[in-house]
Amino acid sequence: MESALIKVFLPTVLAFIVGVLITPIITHYLYKYRVWKKKAGKGNGYGGGGTPIFDELHKEKDTNTPRMGGLVIICATILTVVAFSLLGALLPNGYFGEIDFLSRSQTWLPLVALLIGAVVGFIDDLFIVIDRGGHFAGGLSLTMRLGVVTATALFSGWWFYDKLEVSSVSLLGFTPVDIGIWFIPFYVFVALCIYMSSVIDGLDGLSGGVFMFIFIAYAGIAYHQTQFDLAALCAAIVGGILAFLWFNIPPARFYMTETGIMALTMCLTIIVFMTDTLGGGEGVSLLPIIGILLVITVGVNAIQIISKKLWNKKVFLVAPLHHHFEALGWPAYKVTMRYWILGFMAAVIGMILAVTF
Repeated sequence: MESALIKVFLPTVLAFIVGVLITPIITHYLYKYRVWKKKAGKGNGYGGGGTPIFDELHKEKDTNTPRMGGLVIICATILTVVAFSLLGALLPNGYFGEIDFLSRSQTWLPLVALLIGAVVGFIDDLFIVIDRGGHFAGGLSLTMRLGVVTATALFSGWWFYDKLEVSSVSLLGFTPVDIGIWFIPFYVFVALCIYMSSVIDGLDGLSGGVFMFIFIAYAGIAYHQTQFDLAALCAAIVGGILAFLWFNIPPARFYMTETGIMALTMCLTIIVFMTDTLGGGEGVSLLPIIGILLVITVGVNAIQIISKKLWNKKVFLVAPLHHHFEALGWPAYKVTMRYWILGFMAAVIGMILAVTF
């Protein structure tokens, strides 16, 4: 049990240290090549039309703060995984052999999703930064990004169904429901919902803090279910996020943007399902509780878009919800801190329910 605890906690520490050490290098190049938007604001929102309130709130931020800050999280996580794996390979019968958490059964699939999301997100950010006009002037289109998420989710869902023989989904406190081949489209639906919540990345420290608590919760759940490799991976991601937050708290040195948020959401989807019936747990049904802030964010966006489309009226001053609070006059740091508090409480409640049921 002690070695299992070390296996989970040590990656957090190492990933944080690695992230802090590599950030000056990453920051140097982000500023050297002016990796930020050339024009502030969104221009057009998901619901169509302009975004004047958002553009006014962020007119002085978008054009002098680099994007691609998610590289800190991705690099810190991958370097930590590689370090533990190499030490485990060199000393398989020793201490490091026990704490190596790179495994085909638990961590390969979420790591692949993390890398795919990071690469596609990086390409999206790159097009936004270059902004030479043409088809990719505003980055990859939403349709393209959703296509990548859908394709990856289809493969992952098929892998769970065909290779891992998973066809059921948990219901908190009840017997898992076997949905057969419909497990694959359900998996894709959940993946798309999680990715759409990436719009929570909009204030200094906001998305990093929210996702940090979500990954902490799933690290705890995986550990409770003796999925120690998966728990260690979640812990390594938490360490990377902590390093990112060290430099992202107001005033942010850089933004996470699609490079980080796409990687985290795609990786989270797999972790959620791995801690479900495959791990003998309730990973999927706990997601709306642990990720309540993501659910609210997507819900508010949906309400705003539907209202504007059908009645040409806005329910909120601006969406997502955190920008609505900004428009009401809340300082950005107050919104962020309160989201962190709610995220922490949601994570604690989720882990309590995981142990209870």
